[in-house]
Amino acid sequence: MRKTKTSRRLRMKPLEAGQIWEVTGMNLQVNLVGKLLVHYKLAKPGAVRIPNLVNGRATIEKFLKKNKAVLIKTA
Repeated sequence: MRKTKTSRRLRMKPLEAGQIWEVTGMNLQVNLVGKLLVHYKLAKPGAVRIPNLVNGRATIEKFLKKNKAVLIKTA
């Protein structure tokens, strides 16, 4: 019988206020997390003016998974 290797996938941590994720040369800083929406900032490191953005929670999580984001700082 052949044994198959089970791949260990790192589970993505749930979004929390204060997290900073590194995504393709940019940082995504989570400000507020609600039931459905997330307030965040997405900009290159060292940027001076960063707009506040709002998007759906599921959309942000999908974006982070798709771009293989790395959690830099937790709340």
